[in-house]
Amino acid sequence: MQKKNTVLILGVFSILVLIAAQIIIIRGIWKQNDELLKLRYRTLSQEAVGSMRGPRMMIAYDTVSRLLDDYSFKVVSDLRGITDSDQLAQKKKDILAYVTVLLNKEQDLSTFLSTYFEEMGFEKDFNHKIKINNLEIIDRDTFLIYRDQSFMIRRPGSGPMERPPSALKETRSSILVNRQWLGGNYFTMNFEYSIDFSDKRGMILKQISASLAMSIFSIIVVVVIFIIAYRDLMEEKRLSNLKTDFINNMTHELKTPLATITVAGKTLEMERIRADDSKILETARLIGKQSVHLNQLINMILEISMWERTQFELDKKKVDIEEIMNDIVTSFKSGYGNNAQLIQKYCLNGIKAEIDLVYFTTLINNLLSNAVKYSDKEPVIKIEGTARDRNICISVADNGIGISRTDQKHIFDKFYRASSGNIHKFKGLGLGLYYVKKIAVAHGGDVSVSSKPGKGSIFTVTIPY
Repeated sequence: MQKKNTVLILGVFSILVLIAAQIIIIRGIWKQNDELLKLRYRTLSQEAVGSMRGPRMMIAYDTVSRLLDDYSFKVVSDLRGITDSDQLAQKKKDILAYVTVLLNKEQDLSTFLSTYFEEMGFEKDFNHKIKINNLEIIDRDTFLIYRDQSFMIRRPGSGPMERPPSALKETRSSILVNRQWLGGNYFTMNFEYSIDFSDKRGMILKQISASLAMSIFSIIVVVVIFIIAYRDLMEEKRLSNLKTDFINNMTHELKTPLATITVAGKTLEMERIRADDSKILETARLIGKQSVHLNQLINMILEISMWERTQFELDKKKVDIEEIMNDIVTSFKSGYGNNAQLIQKYCLNGIKAEIDLVYFTTLINNLLSNAVKYSDKEPVIKIEGTARDRNICISVADNGIGISRTDQKHIFDKFYRASSGNIHKFKGLGLGLYYVKKIAVAHGGDVSVSSKPGKGSIFTVTIPY
């Protein structure tokens, strides 16, 4: 059990380490592709904007400039007439909001960039974002509508504009295309134009899909291999335990008759025993009985070996099943089952089936023997026979100790014996039910079990007729 738990823990830990490593690798690939995507579109954007320098760039904002000039002319008189500071602040907010909407709606740079990206064979769909850094309404007086704290104003022709480094940083999801000054008769403004792809995650996922698929596939393969290896290991361990258990049981079963025969042989060497004919006869019978038992054990092992190498060769005869069952139960009751209460009920209506009498008798006797052996009180065994769907169903129900759900999965396996913990309470080699299964299948039928610990068991054999 400890080895089993250790193997399971190490296996699960290894799989978790593999999954963690794959996640780290995929995250690294994702980050790398994210940076490459930004670099690719930053370069494309700069190339596109570079081709629009001069008058062409202004054409992209020609409609915006004209509309903003008209709007600025209209709001100048409003700004002059406002003396209350709160009203003036609210008016500036309204102006900034209107200009922002108009600038985003009427600019043509997005259309140009989209066309340029498509011509270059790249994704053309993206979202744009415009951030106004400075906005002034100009008349006789200059009205400052908005100025970003990090923005330092530069008038056209007054030299380069300086800007704190923090203001030049792109956001994680956007790519800064350019900073643009725009002016008219009644306004001047400076803004930044950025692009943000609407399906950025999908684009990256498409690029790394092969790597992602390989990672998922490798994890699945490792998990499947581990499960198969673990199951094989547990099955090998189970078979090894069964083999060891069988050898121990077989040794014990063989030693008992051998020890009895040895003791009986030494008994016959005693003069007082040889002088008593009754004692000699009793000892001889004991030796004969134990010899038969020993011979049965050896034959059982030889038969199993034969069954493993060849198929059953049944000597089938068409017989009345109810008559055969009565004979088998009567014979069993007069021998091994003389202390058991046997209750029979058959609804077979004289149905006949082709069976091998010897093997079929062995099958029923094994079920009846188990019913007596695995009972912790006076055995009560119910034998019933019915016919349905062209099958004869023979059920043997007992009031014994029952079988756990775990043991039910293996009780028909060779050498398997149900146990309590590691202690087997009843003698046997674990071959009785193995015989039953083999014989039933050889007749074209099957055997099943229904049981609960402490509630007894019901074995049902089906054989076609």
